[in-house]
Amino acid sequence: MESVILVDQEDNAIGTMQKMEAHLQGELHRAFSVFIFNTSGELLLQQRAWNKYHSAGMWTNTCCSHPRAGEENMDAANRRLAEEMGMTCTLNYVFNFTYKAELKDGISEHEFDHVFFGITDVLPVPNPDEVAGFKYCDMKSLAIEIETHPEKYSEWLKICFDKVMESYTKLF
Repeated sequence: MESVILVDQEDNAIGTMQKMEAHLQGELHRAFSVFIFNTSGELLLQQRAWNKYHSAGMWTNTCCSHPRAGEENMDAANRRLAEEMGMTCTLNYVFNFTYKAELKDGISEHEFDHVFFGITDVLPVPNPDEVAGFKYCDMKSLAIEIETHPEKYSEWLKICFDKVMESYTKLF
């Protein structure tokens, strides 16, 4: 059983809880999101595997998850990038945000999310248990697509997209 790190509003660890229980109870917990861009500035998106217990089949950022107890956020981000997308890349911390989103089946995402960016032209080799598909997308087209078809995209991607775009424009 996977556990998540429960945190307060300042990201201070206050305990752990089984991941599904935290999502059912809407407990604030630590998370991270990784955004990998190629040198042309296109974002590597993943389509979540169809067997995921929430947001299955939706398009989202390159990878995301939760650090384990005692694991640094950067180490967790690198671990999951390799586990989900079969790739490595130098990551840089960019910003954090807190959000709460109600999902289907009584699941609630309430996360203090640390965002990392990386740039590489290495192609992913996704884990089919985690990822149904992937594609590269330019940010302007993605902004239009999220606006036009929000139901295709994860809640956390839609919530943080403006802040991601703000940081992206400083990078490219």
